[in-house]
Amino acid sequence: MILDRLLTFTGTAGSGTAITDSPTTGATASTNVIDWHIAGLPVLASGDGARDMGIGDNPALKLLVQVTTTFTSGGAGTLSVALQGAQDNGSGAPGSYTTWWLSPAYALATLVAGARLYDMDFPRPPAGVAIPRFVQMVFTIATADMTAGAIYAGIVLDRMDQPYKGTSNAIMGGYPAGITVSN
Repeated sequence: MILDRLLTFTGTAGSGTAITDSPTTGATASTNVIDWHIAGLPVLASGDGARDMGIGDNPALKLLVQVTTTFTSGGAGTLSVALQGAQDNGSGAPGSYTTWWLSPAYALATLVAGARLYDMDFPRPPAGVAIPRFVQMVFTIATADMTAGAIYAGIVLDRMDQPYKGTSNAIMGGYPAGITVSN
């Protein structure tokens, strides 16, 4: 898996700093917003990026959202993750964000280090939603505030994807014992 700092939603830039976010209450936008408008690339008449980063030729870009530090809560806190996109507001900044995809609300017991919450190819904008210039993640804590926990979110070219071992989405185990592959 190759991580690209320019395609990372979480954390701050700099040597030795974490590339994670630690949402604790309510809805929190990711630290970084990805701007698809790069100088030298063509833009739409509205100033929006002309690139549709959705499913295309292989390999498709993939979203990776992974718990890096186990979440704790004084109650039964949950976490959901949303991918949002926005067009240019006319001044080179994001306009109103539209949610493209929302994860289920993950229970606290699921939010252990290594858990992957959002394994999917980078989607096209939903029907009726314009191609955005800006994309971000939003982490929503509900039911009870979190007291600890950290999460990484980014766009990657390739993820290590294997079946999970049992029901824990934090332990990859490959195929279960007893499977024979004929040559």
